[in-house]
Amino acid sequence: MEIDIQDEISVAKDLITKSNGSTSVYDEISNLITTVLEERPVSTTDLVEKLLNKSLDEKAKKKEEEEEKYEAKSGLADTQIKLFDKFGEEENFPEGGTGGDGEEEYEIPLPNCTQLDYYFEQAGIGVGREETYRIFLALKQLVFNYQLSSIRFWGKIFGLEGNYIIAEGEFREGEGEEEEAEETLEEEDVETLKENNMNDTDEGPTEEENIPKSTFKPPPAVPKEEHRTGVNKKVYFVCNEPGEDWIKLPHTTPKEINASRSIAKLFTGSLNAKVNSYPPFPGNEGNLLRAQIARISASTQISPAGYFIFDDEDEEEEEEEGRDTYMLNVDFEGISLKELSDKQMLGWVHHCQHILPQGRCTWFNVHQKPEDDFEVESYEDEDSFQDEVKPESGPPLLSTVAGDRGLGDHPSWSVSLSSRVLPEYSIAVAKSNRWPGAYAFATSRTYENIYIGWGNKYTGDCFNPATPPVAFTEYPDGPETMEQDDPTVEEERALEEREKELKAAEDMDGLDDEDDEDDE
Repeated sequence: MEIDIQDEISVAKDLITKSNGSTSVYDEISNLITTVLEERPVSTTDLVEKLLNKSLDEKAKKKEEEEEKYEAKSGLADTQIKLFDKFGEEENFPEGGTGGDGEEEYEIPLPNCTQLDYYFEQAGIGVGREETYRIFLALKQLVFNYQLSSIRFWGKIFGLEGNYIIAEGEFREGEGEEEEAEETLEEEDVETLKENNMNDTDEGPTEEENIPKSTFKPPPAVPKEEHRTGVNKKVYFVCNEPGEDWIKLPHTTPKEINASRSIAKLFTGSLNAKVNSYPPFPGNEGNLLRAQIARISASTQISPAGYFIFDDEDEEEEEEEGRDTYMLNVDFEGISLKELSDKQMLGWVHHCQHILPQGRCTWFNVHQKPEDDFEVESYEDEDSFQDEVKPESGPPLLSTVAGDRGLGDHPSWSVSLSSRVLPEYSIAVAKSNRWPGAYAFATSRTYENIYIGWGNKYTGDCFNPATPPVAFTEYPDGPETMEQDDPTVEEERALEEREKELKAAEDMDGLDDEDDEDDE
């Protein structure tokens, strides 16, 4: 039986060109020949051994990376499978309600995420049905771990290493205050502790006491808004993936909000990451995330006009300080899609309070004199108090979106219908141009807001970091404060000789005066 050489060559070529998932024998031989022709080594044996070891190391490294990815996915799958556990036994229910055949029935304040995702899908917005359902189960787990009266999926902020899934909620009456009291110390408390420690360690006067001290006094600190008010009206929980533990974000402060307005940073996905920026941010990435959430919510949380109304009973009390609460309009009959899709946005209103330049929703007079129960003697300068200070003001609650400031020639909002083919079955979709990623939809009786983006604001121009402030002039320029150069050795010797000559001349003048007295 004759052997066909051409067939054998074809079979051999097929064997060496067959890939095992990464590279083939043919590719390895080609790379080896190419390297030999380019480098022209003296000993090709060492080169072949080196290339083979390199190839084996790369394969081992790639296999290790694939195993790590598989373990990460497997661990995430083990975590997320717990979301599908059934809550049917009594011990799985939180305090205040029972399951099964219990007399009391616990009302779970969960939104219908599946229905909301259906509406957002019509506008091409969302995170996908599978992830939406996992988020819904994670929200259910959050409600069972915390005493919440309301909860909703706020949105998703992308990060360089991990994403943030954010839930917005409210504690029940009497819940949450104790946790806020356990937060980290304020900067004023930290400074007080530092001063006390410095005073305790003083053993006597030092050389530093002779150094002139600056008389600059920093402006009074603006206190943060209390729990359930202003920017801290809601509480926010975050996690990187559905099924992981929810982490409660701390309340934000005016200092953090104002600092976030001056910087532009991409998130990493780690709440404890340090924020490297100028001006320096007073906190970690978790504090920056909370400040950005407050700014986004205040600017982009909108609803159809008339969906919420003010309570007439609290009208007189709230007119003096400004309204900060509203209630659901049970008689709301809906708004037509024509009004909701109007380019002027007259059918939409803001249902979140505006954040003032001070960093609060309600203005606080830091120069106000203390009340009678405070010791006025503790203040060094009583004249520094200013009773008549013009308070900051902003758009009132439930003000129309048509009054939002635009971005140059572009409006702050863009509104459209989800479908022009079947407008009778479409929904109105509003997109924020100032905060890319913020959307709102509305039908005749339903609405919702969501944010899916990078957590940064669009300014219309390229971002320019803030310039450093002008340095303070602590001492006037003059010969009294100017540093003089040290004299040289020759100058010192010349000065000594000059002093000797002056002294000798003075002695001679004294002798002449004595001779004149003797002559007289």
